[in-house]
Amino acid sequence: MANQDKINELIEKRVKARLGGGEKRIDSQHAKGKLTARERIDILLDDNSFEEFDMFVTHRTKSFGLDKEIYLSDGVVTGHGTIDGKIVYVFAQDFTVFGGSLSETYALKICKIMDMAMKIGAPVIGLNDSGGARIQEGVRSLAGYAEIFQRNIMASGVIPQISSILGPCAGGAVYSPALTDFTIMTDKTSYMFVTGPKVVQTVTGEVVTAEQLGGASIHSTKSGVSHFLAENDEENLLLIRKLLSYLPSNNLEDPPSISTSDPIDRLDDILNTIIPENANQAYDIIDVISTITDNGEFLEVHRNYAKNIVVGFARFNGRSVGIVANQPKYYAGVLDSESSRKAARFVRFCDAFNIPIVTLVDVPGFLPGTGQEYGGIILHGAKLLFAYGEATVPKVTITLRKSYGGAHDVMSCKQLRGDLNYAWPTAEIAVMGAKGAVEVLEGSNISKIEDADEKQHYIEEKEHEYNTKFANPYVAAKYGFIDDVIEPRNTRFRIIRALELLANKKDVNPPKKHSNIPL
Repeated sequence: MANQDKINELIEKRVKARLGGGEKRIDSQHAKGKLTARERIDILLDDNSFEEFDMFVTHRTKSFGLDKEIYLSDGVVTGHGTIDGKIVYVFAQDFTVFGGSLSETYALKICKIMDMAMKIGAPVIGLNDSGGARIQEGVRSLAGYAEIFQRNIMASGVIPQISSILGPCAGGAVYSPALTDFTIMTDKTSYMFVTGPKVVQTVTGEVVTAEQLGGASIHSTKSGVSHFLAENDEENLLLIRKLLSYLPSNNLEDPPSISTSDPIDRLDDILNTIIPENANQAYDIIDVISTITDNGEFLEVHRNYAKNIVVGFARFNGRSVGIVANQPKYYAGVLDSESSRKAARFVRFCDAFNIPIVTLVDVPGFLPGTGQEYGGIILHGAKLLFAYGEATVPKVTITLRKSYGGAHDVMSCKQLRGDLNYAWPTAEIAVMGAKGAVEVLEGSNISKIEDADEKQHYIEEKEHEYNTKFANPYVAAKYGFIDDVIEPRNTRFRIIRALELLANKKDVNPPKKHSNIPL
């Protein structure tokens, strides 16, 4: 065969590989409102940056007639490229080939790029669109999943791992995304579940659709499995690009810093009046966040899940930070099992990748009730406590209003190695609110008063006395638990100064194999 013939053969094979399962299946994919694996990679990565590996890999199965149905690439596209000039590794499952089902060779392709990503310290992005294990390969397919899981575990906290769910993801396939740092689902076209609707109906008698069981909306609101909800494939992929702009490539790098025209000393007078006069009245913590961050930008994580706490990424003077903030707009900002878990995981991610944490506190306590206690709120609250106490990154805490009881301790207090702890003049730092405190402290005296008006007057007098003595930041400041009481409009400036001061801080945890966080 002449050299040109060999080159032509290569070109033909590449064309064939890029067609995946063929034009008919590509059209079917498009008809569902979904893009193909390679179309997704083109949107995700910088133009012309993708270099594909293992394009000519095929499965090795001869049983069940598979030896007569062989496709180049075997259902997954793997390789590397860049996002905003930074190297990333990508695998994109191709639903047009055997429904994207995972074979032994398919798994080996994914494992190869994960191993390479670990060697050079680059993020791994998985674009999931698969019917699950390739049943014809039996245990070899299951072994392939486990090989991927093991690499997810080893890569955890070393390189960022992002999972995009762009179609079905069921059975054992769900555990790789669950082991990664962030999961992004697409509304109406993606779903995740361990057991599908048919199995559920057979075992429990419950009749449920795939969307009701594990759709993007469900996992974004009820389970918290999905961190972001996208409307379509394109938005899903662009979200990955935006998310990566806040993250370092690995745990040995500092997070990215960009230039900004937003003044460091910008004063925000609106913050001086944002806390309502009535201590029981709500306000939106997002208004505070968008006022103090660079250009008002904030990438919220888990926006639709456990809304009583807000977490996400922003920048202060160009530096990436993670923000954790109680949200008075939902359940008065109270901490419960879901919000504690949500915030704990976010804090641990930030700590793993050297991202400073800014905490905005307005928390009346933990949610009471049998539902919470039976659901293990003690353990879930301890997760957040543990996460803050273990974190060695710079931690800046601002108490805006309420900070009561155990919830005060949990929200990055000074004793959990909070580096700089500030408070607004409106801060109320105490064991509990005035009403509860008076009931405990004055209960016996109150019960002795028979006249209703006199009793009410006595209660109000004692509540006022308690508020004067305790519901202010100066008691905590007197003991050094608050480093300074600051004017609200200066918050941005004080946070930036604090982060610059702490840029080279060093905190060290004791030598250990690993901690035993209260799971």
